[in-house]
Amino acid sequence: MKRSTRFFTVSALAAGIAACGGGSSDTASTGTVNVGLTDAPVDNAVEVNVEVEALVLKHSDGERSRFEFKMAEPVDLLKLTGGKVMSLLEDEEVAAGEYNWMRLELGNGNTIKLKTDGGLYDLTTPSARGVQTSGFIVPAGGEINLTIDFDVRKSIVNPQNDPNSYKLKPVIRLVDNAEVGTIKGTVSGELITAQCGEEHMASPDSFNGSIYVHETTEGVAATPDDIGSENEPLVVVPVEYTDKYEYTAAFIPAGFYTLSYTCDDDKIETVDGEPSDDQINLVVGTPDVVEVIQNDTATVTF
Repeated sequence: MKRSTRFFTVSALAAGIAACGGGSSDTASTGTVNVGLTDAPVDNAVEVNVEVEALVLKHSDGERSRFEFKMAEPVDLLKLTGGKVMSLLEDEEVAAGEYNWMRLELGNGNTIKLKTDGGLYDLTTPSARGVQTSGFIVPAGGEINLTIDFDVRKSIVNPQNDPNSYKLKPVIRLVDNAEVGTIKGTVSGELITAQCGEEHMASPDSFNGSIYVHETTEGVAATPDDIGSENEPLVVVPVEYTDKYEYTAAFIPAGFYTLSYTCDDDKIETVDGEPSDDQINLVVGTPDVVEVIQNDTATVTF
């Protein structure tokens, strides 16, 4: 097993991590698994730091493989946006076959640094700090490359009755890298002004709105809705300003999608801890249905 961690887009840049686990040397009954960690970005924070302690893989035969990580410091998930990935397992030999789930286990030292006031706040976690993904298959004598998308936007809850309290309720999804693509695009300054106000124009530090990505079918545009609704988005990504307003939605499974834009506030939970169904204004992009193809980039403009 290679004991390393990498941040990469196309080329690798070394970082530093150690993991310990085990595997079989019988190549007829084993396969190779690579697991990376990425983040669907959030708009109101400059850091989201989480302690990644272990990764557990559960085989359909009941056997579990546990890989513990010795990290010098928590992982800032906001450094893993726009397609950047941190490698958790690299060329790891495990038993081939079907796996029921993969579980990412977190520690207690989780924090969020806000963009608004620069304050660093604790992210409290539930007593069960592990969060499970969907299943996957490791081919005998082959390999599979997987990415855990840690959706920070859906994972951080700020109770409406306590503005200085933040909870981490991890929402993650597991994707096969061979089956995903990317959606990129731009948002017009006129739409930013109309939705967000004049003070947001041409400013890299202000909130410039968000892009909602909804699954749909070929030729049929989805009716977009907020996080917490019955038709909530697959992911939400912020619009960022450099010399223009643009966004990137990475690790999107191949299929058809409708993208929409809003500058409204979309809360995750009510004060009672229930999903918050907010009335937000969502403007659909062009085209209203876009196809994502494996290892390719689609474009939707606003």
